[in-house]
Amino acid sequence: MDNKLSEITGKLVDSFHKVGGINHLDGVNLPSREAIVDITRDLLRLVFPGFYDKEPIHSNEVAGYTAKLVAVVARGLEKELKKAQVADAAALTREFLEQLPAIRATLQTDVTAAYEGDPAAISNEEIILAYPGIEAIAVQRMAHLLYQRHVALIPRIMTEWAHNKTGIDIHPGAQIGSHFFIDHGTGVVVGETTRIGSRVKIYQGVTLGAKSFPKDAQGRVVKGTKRHPNIEDDVTIYAGATILGPVTIGKGSIIGGNVWLLEGVPPATVVYQEGGQTKMKTTAKERDKMIGHADGSGI
Repeated sequence: MDNKLSEITGKLVDSFHKVGGINHLDGVNLPSREAIVDITRDLLRLVFPGFYDKEPIHSNEVAGYTAKLVAVVARGLEKELKKAQVADAAALTREFLEQLPAIRATLQTDVTAAYEGDPAAISNEEIILAYPGIEAIAVQRMAHLLYQRHVALIPRIMTEWAHNKTGIDIHPGAQIGSHFFIDHGTGVVVGETTRIGSRVKIYQGVTLGAKSFPKDAQGRVVKGTKRHPNIEDDVTIYAGATILGPVTIGKGSIIGGNVWLLEGVPPATVVYQEGGQTKMKTTAKERDKMIGHADGSGI
């Protein structure tokens, strides 16, 4: 058996030299996935105090509790930022932590949107503890702060951890306004260059993706281009809808279930499937009618 293991070891080491691109040897240390997951969990404890803890937190203990947790996050994040080759990791860590009160204020609007948008919701506590959309949005909003500052790897690890937990895949580059509600959520995909306005509601299986990828003269995919949709304020997108490319869905529009869109939609437009075709209605009367008959919220 020992001889066989030695043979396997030799073949593996040999493959390290022959198969490139998936080794990281003799290079700088990479951010730790496990450490970033721990930091993300602690960040959720900071933005939702008392909801992610095993024991209740009393109001007379909250200052000390918060101070200790902030210190733990600061040390851990600074260490991982240094591994990510951030020039001034300490300054960025402080800047990031200073934004957490503003993140909390925005998350409160997301919880409100969930409560008001789902008749099955009975309390804010239920939404924070049991709605996967809120957790995915919270992690993305925090990861987005790091993404905006061109931090490598860390924000993507954060959102992929949330994706694995919730089934909701929101790239840290996506720009998202207030009062954002993802109902149910499984299978939702939001691409890197997506821009979402305020008071937007989407359901399970929605994809806000890219239609094509431009390539340079050498045939390599061009990075950093606008590839994903813009979703304006007050838009509702029902289950299974797919919207691809840098198109704009106008304010107040409703995109029906299983619709496939490769073009923009004017404001206050209802888009739906009928007889295998995609159709649009733009009058206020038809829009109000659709709102009255297509409420898919809350099971």
